[in-house]
Amino acid sequence: MKTLIIKARAKKAFTKTKIPGAAWVINQYVGCQHACMYCYAKFMRKWYDYGEWGTWVVVKENLPELVKDERVEGRIYMSSVSDAYQPVEKELKLTRRILENMDKSAELSILTKSNLVLRDVNILKKFENIEVGLTVNGFDRRIREEFEPHAPEHKKRIDALKALHDFGIKNYAFISPIIPIIVDVEEIIHETKDHTDFYWFEFLNMRASGKEFRYWLAQNYPESFKILSDEDKYREYVRNERKIILNSGIKVKGVETHCK
Repeated sequence: MKTLIIKARAKKAFTKTKIPGAAWVINQYVGCQHACMYCYAKFMRKWYDYGEWGTWVVVKENLPELVKDERVEGRIYMSSVSDAYQPVEKELKLTRRILENMDKSAELSILTKSNLVLRDVNILKKFENIEVGLTVNGFDRRIREEFEPHAPEHKKRIDALKALHDFGIKNYAFISPIIPIIVDVEEIIHETKDHTDFYWFEFLNMRASGKEFRYWLAQNYPESFKILSDEDKYREYVRNERKIILNSGIKVKGVETHCK
């Protein structure tokens, strides 16, 4: 996987955000090698015109130094337009260096698709108020290779959740994107509930996923697309899935349906 790496310097470490449950975001990377077809962060190409999403990553080299001196009140979310543990992190260790230098009393929430996060357990355990989430969706190998071609497989994410739990680090499962027929919410809950502290759920945001993905989904998974694009069918689908979620006996922080 050949990736264009663009080195950059940031003016500040933390940026205000409207993401539910957070006051700030930190993005040490912009762009993501996981190259998810539905990625909502593709809009960043308006400002970073380096080609197809997933083929380039902007690296903010000076963030480890910036976080030494910046203190903010409220929860910090890592990351909103990238994945802190995408493949390039294995070599660059930028996320690791940021965590080493960050104030350990900071409220920190990390969300990733990668089991690489386990590499940094020794640092994560030093934080007084931290939660680490894994995005899980249960895609089988064929679908994952289409939707998330360079992201770790489902089992590795499930195993990472369990490992975090065993290490005593507060964890959560972010079930997303929930797509009719393709994603089995009930099965994912069954797989994770014994070693997951809480859950967030998000149904596919059709608009944010982009017209290219919508067209591709319509061509390749027409039954799923029909439900997502028909208001009545979609509402019924959401109602049924919400019943499963709310009757599962798990702790739920939020369910984002992207509909009224």
